[in-house]
Amino acid sequence: MEITEHVKTLAREGELLADVAERAGTDAAVPTCPGWRVTDLLRHTGSVHRWATAYVAERRLEPVGFPDAPELVGGELLSWFREGHADLVRTLGEAPADVQCWTFLPTAPPSPVAFWARRQAHETAVHRMDAEAALGVLFSALEPEFAEDGVDELLTGFHARPRSRVRTTEQKVVRVRAADTGAAWTVHLSAAPARTVRGDTGEAADCELIGEAAWLYEALWNRVPLAGPGVSGDLTLARLWTDTAGI
Repeated sequence: MEITEHVKTLAREGELLADVAERAGTDAAVPTCPGWRVTDLLRHTGSVHRWATAYVAERRLEPVGFPDAPELVGGELLSWFREGHADLVRTLGEAPADVQCWTFLPTAPPSPVAFWARRQAHETAVHRMDAEAALGVLFSALEPEFAEDGVDELLTGFHARPRSRVRTTEQKVVRVRAADTGAAWTVHLSAAPARTVRGDTGEAADCELIGEAAWLYEALWNRVPLAGPGVSGDLTLARLWTDTAGI
C-alpha cells in the first residue's frame, strides 16, 4: 500500500474511533482490553499518536518514551484525542518523502514516513475495534488489502522481534492463508523468535489458519477468537498464539 492510502485509512479509522468512543461513553469497559475503560483507550491511542507525530515532525533519530496523557475525562478527553489524531494525519500527509527518523520493526519499509503511516493506520484500526467492542457493535469492515498488510506487519515485523513470546520447545510450522486475497505466510516457530516467510513454502504445516484477510487480522491481533473452521491441525498452536501473542 502507498503512503497516501495508509494516511487516508489512518484518518478514517481515527475519526471512527472517536465517534464510537463518544457513543460508548468514556466510562464503558473495553472487553478486548481487560481492565481498560474507554478513557484508557483514548489516553493510550492519543499518546501513541503524539509519540509518532514527534518522530516525523522533529526528525527524531533516537527512541523516546510515550508522552503522558493528561487527566482529562469526557468531552475534553475526546477533544484531546481528536486534536492529536488530526495533527498526526496532517504531519504524515505533509512530510517530505526523504524524512529520516527512528523506526522500530525489523521489516520496516525503507522510508520512515511509509513506516509511520503504515504503523499508525494499523494501530488506530485495532483500537477502533476496541472502541466498537466497548459499544457492543460488530467491527466495521476492513478492506482486504489493508487487512492483508496488517497481518504481514504483525507476522514479519512484530513477531520477528526478540521480545515476541510466541515460542515452542520443538520446531513447528504454521501456515496462514488469506482466502480472499491469495496471500500466504509460513511461520516457523521454535525456542527463538518466530521466522516468517511470505508465501507457501511447500513445507508440511502443523497448523493452518485460513480465512478472509479481515478475519485473520482480527484473530491474529486477538480481537476475535482464533478458532472455528478456519483453524485446523494442531490446535494447541492456535491457543499458544492467543495466550502469548499480545503486543
